[in-house]
Amino acid sequence: MSTQMWIRQIHRWLSMAFTLAVIANIVAMTMQLQAVWIGVLALVPLIPLLATGLYLFALPHVSRGNA
Repeated sequence: MSTQMWIRQIHRWLSMAFTLAVIANIVAMTMQLQAVWIGVLALVPLIPLLATGLYLFALPHVSRGNA
């Protein structure tokens, strides 16, 4: 598997983890729990998700410049 495919796969799994963390945060807010760590839980996959997303966004532009 190429590096691009690995990054795509990691990005997909990170997006699922982020979605689950946001759902857990919404559930905690509706139950009126004041646990700060649940809010921070969504930030854990968000930072690498941003990095892989920016890489995937720039990929066609960079490869187009090389052609």
